[in-house]
Amino acid sequence: MRGRWSLAIFGAVLIVAGGLLAHLTQTSGGIKIQDVRFKGAKGNTMSALLYIPPNATPQTPAPGILAVHGYINSRETQDGFAIEFARRGYVVLALDQTGHGYSDPPAFANGFGGPDGLAYLRSLDIVDKNNIGLEGHSMGGWTVLAAATAMPNDYKSMVLEGSSTGKPFAADGTASWPRNAALVFARYEEFSALMWGEEKARDVTRSPKLWAMFGTPGPVEPGKVYGDIAQGTARVLYTPAITHPAEHISHEAIGHALDWFAKTLQGGTPRPADDQIWFRKEIGTLIALLGFVALLIGAFDALLEAPMYSRLRLPEVADGTTPEHSAASGRRWTMAFILSAFIPALTYYPAFALGGTFVKPSAFLPQGITNQILVWAVINALITLALMRFAPKRASRSGVIGQSLVIAVASVAIGYAALWLADFAFKIDFRFWIVAVKLMSAKQFLIFLIYLVPFTAFFVIALHVLHRNFSTMAAPRGTLYVTNILALTLGFMVLVGGQYAILWLTGKLFNPLPDPGFVPLSTIVAIQFVPLLAICAVIATFTWRRTGSSLPGALICGLFVTWYVVAGTATQAAF
Repeated sequence: MRGRWSLAIFGAVLIVAGGLLAHLTQTSGGIKIQDVRFKGAKGNTMSALLYIPPNATPQTPAPGILAVHGYINSRETQDGFAIEFARRGYVVLALDQTGHGYSDPPAFANGFGGPDGLAYLRSLDIVDKNNIGLEGHSMGGWTVLAAATAMPNDYKSMVLEGSSTGKPFAADGTASWPRNAALVFARYEEFSALMWGEEKARDVTRSPKLWAMFGTPGPVEPGKVYGDIAQGTARVLYTPAITHPAEHISHEAIGHALDWFAKTLQGGTPRPADDQIWFRKEIGTLIALLGFVALLIGAFDALLEAPMYSRLRLPEVADGTTPEHSAASGRRWTMAFILSAFIPALTYYPAFALGGTFVKPSAFLPQGITNQILVWAVINALITLALMRFAPKRASRSGVIGQSLVIAVASVAIGYAALWLADFAFKIDFRFWIVAVKLMSAKQFLIFLIYLVPFTAFFVIALHVLHRNFSTMAAPRGTLYVTNILALTLGFMVLVGGQYAILWLTGKLFNPLPDPGFVPLSTIVAIQFVPLLAICAVIATFTWRRTGSSLPGALICGLFVTWYVVAGTATQAAF
């Protein structure tokens, strides 16, 4: 029996090394992190990470900050802010909005959870109740505004990152409300029309809605402090040259928040705004994420050597060589590659529009974004089935369904166990930026079971045709990996790259639909398709080369992607 545990061991080493780096970064200087659950005013369970600096004690309460992520993110997305706030002596409550992470659904309920979060933060005896700040990104801004509305005298200042006052979810800003507010609004913001009524983010200084909040009759000057901090009427606008999703992974954006709270809150530990170490945690959790992928396929490789999977292993012909496979060639290969790469991207916006219109969140399908992805997957599965007859024929591997299912479940279970151990030991998930593999709550696991079959069916069909078109044992290994990765991701790379090139050149995304929020949100979601489908291509290619069958890789991808999506997005319907 060949020993194939080396790749799994390598993945485990990466997870430990990355997890340790991330842990040492977020606990730098003696910071403690607690995973907390507390009851909201309506009996709902809320989730948060509590960062406690060493200076915060019942005898010496420290300033507190409520930090809230944006839509379809979770508490860990605010790590950069939370780490740096805590390093400056602030007690930080990084909240999961309602219906996000481990907070009870539905999303949008109870002021997004903002009032509950602020009430919990104020209940802590280590928090100076006279020095509390609020910080929120995107919809997290509306969350902290809801807290400010419900408890108008219980905070001192706030930072809105890529967010706004006013409709659809917050009261209109005035020269005196909210208190001491800083607005960080990127020059390449995707949501400028939705947030401030300006088609181009670079024109936000000319927004009458912004003028009303700043109490000025003309354009707002970035960097200038308006109003009076002592009176609670201070205002400032920062306009870093970044995009909306980059606002929570930007040294500049985080630095503006640090600078504002240093001006408006008393206490803590003074540090320069440019003294930031949070990015080391991003590197650590990225290393752990790469280790997770290596562990997943390494576990599959090791398990495959067990006698029970003998029929699944790649058969050998009489002379001891691996069997030959036919694949597309010449113009047929080119056409197959173009269709594989670009049909999924071309159907992306229409499928999301259909899903958003006709597959509303319900008790049976409770996640709005997941429903849109589901519609996209169904449409592309049907298109792939229609085109399957044009792919080269290939002998089927009969009798491997049961073994493929068992080894797929076992491989993913090993990966899930590794994530659980990393969370237990280091209090991390596996992530980089908006790409995050998170543990599922009990409710999310039930939702996972709902979406698992259709998502897996998509991968069974898509990867079967992918291998029939491109995969042969004679192909150089590196060439095969690159081909399959590009066949699954190139269209989305062009879509996302094209949209952000248009945004950079014109100041706004190309939007064929009247809804000002549809294409920006869908485009940000599409960013995740590139790394996610690349991971699936690696899994699919690795497992096919070991078995000659597309099924094990398809089942692993179905399990993994369903887990990834369900755990990482919002649940809009009570479940």
